[in-house]
Amino acid sequence: MNYWLIKSEPSVYSLEDMERDQSCIWDGVRNYQARNFLRRMTRGDLAFFYHSNTKYPGIAGLVKVIESDIADPTQFDPNSQYFDPKSTVQTPRWQTVRVEFVQQFKNFITLAQLKQQFTSDDLLLVRRGNRLSVMPVAEMVAQQILTLGQQ
Repeated sequence: MNYWLIKSEPSVYSLEDMERDQSCIWDGVRNYQARNFLRRMTRGDLAFFYHSNTKYPGIAGLVKVIESDIADPTQFDPNSQYFDPKSTVQTPRWQTVRVEFVQQFKNFITLAQLKQQFTSDDLLLVRRGNRLSVMPVAEMVAQQILTLGQQ
């Protein structure tokens, strides 16, 4: 099992939305490095659900990958803001995963707390200038985040 961090603006799709829906396709990622991380996700992997672009950004909870290697359907929809005219059903450019809700953390872990706890070598999220919406998390760091979320 691998660990990941996925970001969403709570005004667009929050952990509460995820809990209500129970599962969703993680669509709309249009950064090649983030897409490549999505391609590496496998069923059973866990992902920290991070609320971004908010007054207090941070990790709100945990989701699990239940299906991988899905062609992101928004790339084919001309009415979607994520439409990609160069992508075809035969040769999709954007893949994604389906995730399901696991839990909301007892304690929301703010970005400030993460910066105090981890270096940029430990956690890509705290690296200056990093704007990736999907990134891997090392197991040792993931275990510490899980502990922080339950304190």
